[in-house]
Amino acid sequence: MLRRITEAPLSFKLVNNYGLTENTVVATWGEVETSEARREPSIGRPIDNAQVHILDRKLGAVPIGVTGEIYIGGAGLARGYLNRADLTAERFIPDPFSGRPGARLYKTGDLASYLEDGRIEFRGRADEQVRIRGYRIETAEIETALAANRAVREAVVIVREDVPGEKRLVGYIVPEQQPAPTTSELHDFLKEKLPAYMLPSAFVMLEALPVTPNGKLNRRALPAPEASPSALVRSYLAPTTELERRIAEIWQDVLGVDRIGMHDNFFELGGNSLALVLMNVRLNETLRREVPIIELFRHPTITLLAAHIGQDQHKNSVDTSNRRRAAERREALKERIRPR
Repeated sequence: MLRRITEAPLSFKLVNNYGLTENTVVATWGEVETSEARREPSIGRPIDNAQVHILDRKLGAVPIGVTGEIYIGGAGLARGYLNRADLTAERFIPDPFSGRPGARLYKTGDLASYLEDGRIEFRGRADEQVRIRGYRIETAEIETALAANRAVREAVVIVREDVPGEKRLVGYIVPEQQPAPTTSELHDFLKEKLPAYMLPSAFVMLEALPVTPNGKLNRRALPAPEASPSALVRSYLAPTTELERRIAEIWQDVLGVDRIGMHDNFFELGGNSLALVLMNVRLNETLRREVPIIELFRHPTITLLAAHIGQDQHKNSVDTSNRRRAAERREALKERIRPR
């Protein structure tokens, strides 16, 4: 299956096939279009005598653009695995869409979605789905978004747990040319395409992706990013007010970062749910007031959080002042109408 093509015009017809051994190798066929040069080419449509379904966990068909798992049926489907009745029963399931007795579908473990024109777009492996900070994430979706960046030749995203209990997304980039894109540039690019929880917390630039002797990606050989997340810090802008300095000191202590600027994002710096709770407790103790933890999600930079807290404090101060003046007016009115 073709995963990437050059932008140079082709003098020949290029066909992309997808399939598995369990379905006699080929299940889909599609001619690669020149417009697909900046992203992973479509795997086309099912070949004759093959049925390809993209289904959700309840075996329901997914709508256009929604990712589901590929199930394959048809004349080329194998009978099962030799001497592996358990695995055969798990992967070769009854076909709910066929009226033919004994018809089955093969559960591939591959993810895909439908394009508007009915072609199929490959999305990676179901076992590459991970859970970070309570969110289910498909690393292939992040890789696809990165591949759309003209400064990126190849991209791989994996989950690392270099510190026990702290999982984070790390992106590995082979740049198209030098100078390589910066971490800030990559984050800004991905923000336009993905939600914040899917943004890698670190990027590593490589001359080439490591591969095994048979040419497959060697994930174990991918190097760890710099130990300090300070590489994610943008152009430094120092806190100026007392409130901003207090917030910055708490973040630096919780995240283990030497210096945090006004526009640095808490989650991009490696903040996870545990760090967020700890930071919230410290912030409430320091300010001697309750700041709802949801506001930390909504205001993930020092600039935004300080502005929000400042506005809230001002509103509370105004409300208190208004209540005091209203009470004084009530007392004055009582005094005026009190019988002499």
